[in-house]
Amino acid sequence: MDKKPSIGKSIRVGLIVVLCLIVYAYGFQVTQVSFKEISSERRQESLTRVLRALAKPNLVEYEQKETVIKAPIYVPCTEEGAVLPEPDKSQPYLVLAPACADPRTEIQIEGYNFTPNSEGSLYFVPPSEVNLNLGSFKADDKGAFSVTAKVPPRPETVVQYVHAVSLQRVGSPTITQTAIDTWDKIVETIFLALLATTLGVIFSIPVSFLAARNIMKEITSPISSLSLSIIGWPVGIGLGVVLARWLSQQSQSIYANIWLTLLAIIILCVIAWYLIRWAMPQEETRKPKLSIRITRIFALGISGIIMILVVMLVAKSTMTAGTNIVSPLGAFGFLGSFLSNMGEIINLIIPIIVGLGVGALVSNFFSKIGKWIYLRFNPSLRLIANIVLSGLAGATIFIILGNIINWFYQINDPIKIFYVPAVVGALCGIALAIWARKEDAIPVGMAIYYITRTLLNATRAIEALIWVIVFVVWVGIGPFAGVLALSLHTVAALAKLYSEQVESISPGPLEAVRATGATRLQMIIYAVIPQIIPPYISFTMYRWDINVRMSTIIGFGGGGGIGFLLIQNINTMQYRAASAQMLAIAIVVALMDYLSSYMREKVV
Repeated sequence: MDKKPSIGKSIRVGLIVVLCLIVYAYGFQVTQVSFKEISSERRQESLTRVLRALAKPNLVEYEQKETVIKAPIYVPCTEEGAVLPEPDKSQPYLVLAPACADPRTEIQIEGYNFTPNSEGSLYFVPPSEVNLNLGSFKADDKGAFSVTAKVPPRPETVVQYVHAVSLQRVGSPTITQTAIDTWDKIVETIFLALLATTLGVIFSIPVSFLAARNIMKEITSPISSLSLSIIGWPVGIGLGVVLARWLSQQSQSIYANIWLTLLAIIILCVIAWYLIRWAMPQEETRKPKLSIRITRIFALGISGIIMILVVMLVAKSTMTAGTNIVSPLGAFGFLGSFLSNMGEIINLIIPIIVGLGVGALVSNFFSKIGKWIYLRFNPSLRLIANIVLSGLAGATIFIILGNIINWFYQINDPIKIFYVPAVVGALCGIALAIWARKEDAIPVGMAIYYITRTLLNATRAIEALIWVIVFVVWVGIGPFAGVLALSLHTVAALAKLYSEQVESISPGPLEAVRATGATRLQMIIYAVIPQIIPPYISFTMYRWDINVRMSTIIGFGGGGGIGFLLIQNINTMQYRAASAQMLAIAIVVALMDYLSSYMREKVV
């Protein structure tokens, strides 16, 4: 039996339809949809002109021979009339009808014996010899043309002239400067995308594990251990920065010339090698005494300091050697520049790595102390310790945040950037300690997971075109700013894709490796990485394809590449040159698509 139509349902459908119409009508108003502009004759002429220019990319050019044919004219007519010589009809010539005319009147300009199908321009040339455009002409198959033009308002008592200027191609075609510039910039674009993808992959792989829920959800820690770990980070980073500065001073005092420095590097490496061999013996028959273990830890620390010093010396030697071989290498001088740049990069990141490394060591040591407190103290003492340590950790975090805010907004008030954040942070830490007093551990991993995800989402929400404007201010206009902008956006995008792939792996291998008593690092190496290598390769290739396309856009913001050249030609209305760049972009994107598809088929 058919159901009777419901009046209420019909009314709801009608209201939805009306609402949709209102939404789209308002959308037309907001987006200023105007079909009058589309049918405007002026707009259509401009569009036709631009499309025709874009259809003729400026890739080749011919050497052109200019031919100028003159015809006399009187403006206005004299009392005697125009008495003009008979033209030489064996050569290209012009016939003006009439041969004298008043200003702003029309005359007929006829040409004969011109090159068949040739094109050119017509000019009125007064005694001042300033060319006034009368229009253009195109000869027919017989080399003749006829054009109607208006005489400019340039009355003179002497004879004036009409010029027909035609350009003829001579010789064979040659590549234009636009094509050469386009080639240089498209190569720059490809390598800009390659460097950005490489840097993005290097940083996004470790970040992806922090943003994977299945990896981070099992990481928990007692609040005492977490609090001391938080306190240990700024302490360790500070010690690491001081150590890096001291080692930098020592490397400068050791560095004399490249050969003596190489000898010093060899000696230091030998010393570090023997220290490591002694501190980490391959076999031991019994457990060493505490004093020996402490001595071995001290020896490992000394060897680590020596290796940092070696890396600093290597960086300085690389910078010097790279600079010195630029000229002797000639066309391959970029290899010397690359060595010099690598030395500078190492020199810049050493303090960061040392700071983070020492921070991690100190934080890990403090964390073990916190775990010892958790295991050895009774519940009452543990609660007191948790409240004190959590309060200190909260105060540390909030003081750091206060100083970051002060850097942006320049508050420069100690009460607002030190004391108030310290009190608020301590209260939050104490509240957390009281809340977690009945918990064995708090989910540290999930906190890191949400923080990482939030940072990635915020970074990815800002387009690379915006980031390149920031980096242009920092490093200047050019492809380096584009590399940095694309690298940052690549990290945010790839880390998300990588982390989602980690979250979708099979849990069976994880459980099997965990059942053997493996550490978390061993679990990642033997159970996670084998499952994610193929999709990681696929995502990386796809991101390189995306970066090639995006690098053509960030040039609009000064990020180098072919986009920088394209926006210049568009702004100056050089549409034929812009067409050459657009054609190069299309070809490269298509080739990258085919190449990435082929590599995914072979590798993945």
